[in-house]
Amino acid sequence: MAVKASSVDNRTRSTVSLCIVIGMCCFFYILGAWQKSGFGKGDSIALEITKRTDCTVLPNLSFDTHHSKAGSSSSDLVSPVKKFKPCPDRYTDYTPCQDQNRAMKFPRENMNYRERHCPPQKEKLHCLIPPPKGYVAPFPWPKSRDYVPFANCPYKSLTVEKAIQNWVQYEGNVFRFPGGGTQFPQGADKYIDQLASVIPIANGTVRTALDTGCGVASWGAYLLKRNVLAMSFAPRDSHEAQVQFALERGVPAVIGVLGTIKLPYPSRAFDMAHCSRCLIPWGANDGMYLMEVDRVLRPGGYWVLSGPPINWKVNYKGWQRTKKDLEAEQNRIEEIADLLCWEKVSEKDEMAIWRKRVNTESCPSRQDVSTVQMCESTNPDDVWYKKMKACVTPLPDVKDDSEVAGGAIKPFPDRLHAVPPRIANGFIPGVSSEAFQKDNKMWKKHVKAYSTVNKYLLTGRYRNIMDMNAGFGGFAAAIESPKSWVMNVVPTIAKMSTLGAVYERGLIGIYHDWCEAFSTYPRTYDLIHASGLFTLYKNKCSMEDIILEMDRILRPEGAVIMRDDVDVLIKVNSLAQGMRWNTKMVDHEDGPLMREKILYAVKQYWVGGNETAVA
Repeated sequence: MAVKASSVDNRTRSTVSLCIVIGMCCFFYILGAWQKSGFGKGDSIALEITKRTDCTVLPNLSFDTHHSKAGSSSSDLVSPVKKFKPCPDRYTDYTPCQDQNRAMKFPRENMNYRERHCPPQKEKLHCLIPPPKGYVAPFPWPKSRDYVPFANCPYKSLTVEKAIQNWVQYEGNVFRFPGGGTQFPQGADKYIDQLASVIPIANGTVRTALDTGCGVASWGAYLLKRNVLAMSFAPRDSHEAQVQFALERGVPAVIGVLGTIKLPYPSRAFDMAHCSRCLIPWGANDGMYLMEVDRVLRPGGYWVLSGPPINWKVNYKGWQRTKKDLEAEQNRIEEIADLLCWEKVSEKDEMAIWRKRVNTESCPSRQDVSTVQMCESTNPDDVWYKKMKACVTPLPDVKDDSEVAGGAIKPFPDRLHAVPPRIANGFIPGVSSEAFQKDNKMWKKHVKAYSTVNKYLLTGRYRNIMDMNAGFGGFAAAIESPKSWVMNVVPTIAKMSTLGAVYERGLIGIYHDWCEAFSTYPRTYDLIHASGLFTLYKNKCSMEDIILEMDRILRPEGAVIMRDDVDVLIKVNSLAQGMRWNTKMVDHEDGPLMREKILYAVKQYWVGGNETAVA
């Protein structure tokens, strides 16, 4: 009897168990369908954060990964948090690849010692670059154009050296930038008015500009209100902190020099190039520097030279140079310009303007190829650490002398979302116009999701923005606004060289290898975006080195948005938490079943001198 009762109980329990299993299967089927619809864990998190009144600090989020590799546990993916200590205060303005002590070991010929010379792996710092005592957030744009807190760049040398030229003045606890320059002591606005009387700046034809030897970038600063983006560069030299001042003002700039290697920009990139008493020997080295400007200048683009030797007959005494010397220099520049087939369109006072021809067919002197040394390289955009040569970069072929080599570009802002000619004409293999439009649409969707988590993204709070893996510039295009600008970085190891297309959209950027430090001062970017960067550099160089470089160039209270594979971001998050970053992981906007996640971070405010530093 007892045996029979036990048998009945077993059947009852089996029936109940079967019902439970069936019920759970139904429940998880419905749950999976709901999650796949996109209304899952990530959306509830985003909604909760949107309700917060302050997004400057994003609290830590406890989460379980949905996508760990088979056979791996969380302990395999997450190592104990490594706490990074601050570097000594003497490194507060450390620029690893333009270190002054290392630079002096290299030849001075052709400015080689002012070029990039990065430390070997064993000499890299593994500590946090300290902000100076008293560091404060920069003024919002456009006030930042005219005022910079003294504590952020405590260097007065330019206020003395350039006092009569109206570069910068020290007033109380701020620097004031009146908008002057060596060649425009009456202000950059009047100087640009003179340019605009010859160059079509007002109608969007000129959108991207290159300023060589930029000083504190007042030319670029005042072009911004005319909707022109200038990429300014200057060396880290005796004019202390000029590029740092530019970036504190909210103006695009990098540390750089015309020396022995090619500029880190694609061919046919800029609508205008400019030198205002930049001290570059344009006639030297068989015209090599002018030929490099020609490479990056768009067909139909303009080159502006103001200062010596222009109009030397009137100004030679003030320049403290002989008539013979200045005449020879200008004659040499004219010869090289003719060789490049540039047409001089204006010379007035101390300013001369040349225009590059739209194609080779419209250049009579090019028909006699024996007089021109053409570059042999088949890829004019292959420039990273490549030696500069005295040769002319060929333009793409055209059908007739009225066609623009490489394709005509629409005025800005129409060019921002138009298919770039490099894509439309098949210069980027494997990329169609349809693929570009799809990429555009995707980034609009991503940015919309970003702005629900970080509500300050589109408000102008973040002035200087960097995209570390820019692709076609979709992120920058989606957030384009006069309130901010984006440095679009195309890694040198990227599968496709897309930077030329970025420029054709009316955006600016640069080639760079993230295994090395970027050519900028510490604390110069307000927001950093990195999509797929760590997957791209997997097994190429140290993840720790890349994140430490991000910390170096990010301002205190600056923000970071990283999107990548979930397992990659778990490792990134572990490192970030040891660097005084507040982090938060959020699901992909399409729901938690997507492997790609987004890691948001905010760098905490801290300054040097308060804690024990490491050498």
